[in-house]
Amino acid sequence: MEGSAPRWDLLLRNALLFDGSGNAPRHADVAIAGGRIAEVAAQLPVADAAQCIDVQGRWLMPGLLDVHTHFDLEVEIEPQLPEAVRHGTTTVVVANCSLGLAYGAQRRNGEDPIVDCFARVENVPKSVLRKVADRVDWNDSADYLAHFDRLPLGPNVAPMIPHSMLRIEVMGLQASVERDPTEAELARMEALVDKGMREGYVGFSTDGLPFHFLANAPNTQKQIPTQFAPFSELKRLTGVVRRWGRVWQATPPKDDKLAVFRNFLLTSGRLYGKPLKVTAVAAIDVTTNRLLLKLGLLLSRMLNSKLLRGVFRMQALAAPFKIWSDGVVTPIAEEVPVLRRLNECDLDDRARRERIMADPVWVAEFRRMWRHGKHGFGFARLKRSLRLDDNVLTRELRDMTIEQCPVAEWSGETMQAVYERLLRWQASGEGACGVAETEAFASFPRPAGDDADFFLHLLRRFDTTLRWWTVTANRDPGKTKALLFNPLLLPGFNDSGAHLTNMAFYDGNLRMLKLAQDDGLEWVAQAVRRLTREPAEFFGLDVGTVEPGAVADLVMIDPEALRHFDPDQCIEYVYRDAFEHHQLVNRPQGVVAMVLIGGRVAWRDNAYTACFGHDRMGRVLRHRDHALSGETLAAAV
Repeated sequence: MEGSAPRWDLLLRNALLFDGSGNAPRHADVAIAGGRIAEVAAQLPVADAAQCIDVQGRWLMPGLLDVHTHFDLEVEIEPQLPEAVRHGTTTVVVANCSLGLAYGAQRRNGEDPIVDCFARVENVPKSVLRKVADRVDWNDSADYLAHFDRLPLGPNVAPMIPHSMLRIEVMGLQASVERDPTEAELARMEALVDKGMREGYVGFSTDGLPFHFLANAPNTQKQIPTQFAPFSELKRLTGVVRRWGRVWQATPPKDDKLAVFRNFLLTSGRLYGKPLKVTAVAAIDVTTNRLLLKLGLLLSRMLNSKLLRGVFRMQALAAPFKIWSDGVVTPIAEEVPVLRRLNECDLDDRARRERIMADPVWVAEFRRMWRHGKHGFGFARLKRSLRLDDNVLTRELRDMTIEQCPVAEWSGETMQAVYERLLRWQASGEGACGVAETEAFASFPRPAGDDADFFLHLLRRFDTTLRWWTVTANRDPGKTKALLFNPLLLPGFNDSGAHLTNMAFYDGNLRMLKLAQDDGLEWVAQAVRRLTREPAEFFGLDVGTVEPGAVADLVMIDPEALRHFDPDQCIEYVYRDAFEHHQLVNRPQGVVAMVLIGGRVAWRDNAYTACFGHDRMGRVLRHRDHALSGETLAAAV
């Protein structure tokens, strides 16, 4: 009737719609009212909408999920999570790897667990972590969920119960890394996990990677609390998760293959009566060890077999695993004991690192590490030649590229190229690229020594002002694509919100869409399903679809911009005012044309909208079963 209010707030017309089901896309209009999708049809009346946007030539799809993030830190400082939203991410799963904020700052008895646990594991500077801890005003898992209602969220946030923080809550940080829990403490942990599941948490996270260490004295040589849990503890706590039908997110104790198999057998419905959903890090093609991926895929097939009846999904990464390092401050250094000694120092404690590197005993240990398997004959040399190394650091200068350095001429060069010029310069006095390089070469001992001596001298002279990168996994795009579309894996492992200066995989979802685009729209439809509905169903989240009644979390992609998208050209090293620190990000232009969260436009035409960051758009997500009554839920589990 003339003069009546419009039925819809927004009408998106002429979209090529990928609805998340995996079905072929179709041309459709999508109407939005009250933050939800009101109608989806081939043609809807423009007059019924308060606003109409023609999206001819664009792909419309559900908002994308990022299932392995550490955004639980950034969301307390900058709740709109801009680096996620600009990539079309509308839902993030947080509290991975046993770390999170469910129990508040936990600052008791002089302990500072957020700083202690996150600093080295996730390579987040202590200054940023203190800013996070200072803002915490809750100490209970229910209050943690409630506090999100006070934040102007950008994307939706789905938290898990983090095991390290659970142990700290029950035992205290110091006791949690010194002894096993008592029966009473273990019972309380069980009760707290059960409480979290009842409150709607989507899962429970642990960590088994043996190179994840605490950052504060006196525990810099001790791993984070989850690492000290015996199998009996994991079994009891994941038993709670199993009863509730939630997800266990885990990383494997990689140095103990039998422990890996025993732990992940907990997924088995055959052995434990009901399958336990498990998602584990990570299915990547490690450059130095080709066997790891094969073993991971074999494990997946076994655990998901009809014999064991598991629900086990390793996470695949859509990008080459490119890692930046500030001197020796890098995740890959933590895996190597002699380099880990340097990472035990605070980021700004250059003097202590210099003292360590001047110690002849440490130097001898460093040289043994660097040369192991690279020279002579023996089992170590054979393993290296067969790509069966124990560590991910290649120890090859040709694989290490300098990004920034006080010697500007070295930017973009491999360390091998610089090393070879140094040798020529020392032999002939010629060949240096300029004054700065000549001065740098003059600082090297004569003779320069081997590649181990060269790398060590760089660390001593430049420390963290030497910024370099290497690709440690996923060098073959064909293998990467096969992993992303493997039905026994989940796309993920972006680690968004962590490793501030070391990694930038925010664009992982866009990379997968680009890989799919090369093979046609049917593959794009499958990629959309694997980035939306499939992880939403795995984690029990009411997102990931485009259908009437669903919350209007939507992403619009420009397929031409996606086709010309070069991820390597989009990486930036920027200063984030919110962190008061630099961060590595990637910012593709034009690929994501529009993002709607809760029916509101958050991103459009390469810019955030005026209400983004001021108004609440996303929401905290609880498991979809949370809406059931206690009696119905008890029967269900």
